[in-house]
Amino acid sequence: MTKLLAYIPFVEPLHALQDWWYLLLIPLAFGISVIYKALRSSTLDHYWQHVLVMTGQIVAAMIALALVLVILVQVLVPLIPVE
Repeated sequence: MTKLLAYIPFVEPLHALQDWWYLLLIPLAFGISVIYKALRSSTLDHYWQHVLVMTGQIVAAMIALALVLVILVQVLVPLIPVE
């Protein structure tokens, strides 16, 4: 009980979603897509279809960037000569 009372955010984070934190990208991308499409669309025809497409594009871009960074760090950085 005392450990819960001494909880300091950002210094001692809670470990509730530690194993699945990357899944929070989906609701984040969905929220960004909903707001962006609501502000930028002149009509609301096919609104949800556009929101879902944009959500998929954001998630796919983040996955592609993660793969590029993994390749960069795991493959290319060890090839750099160290003196």
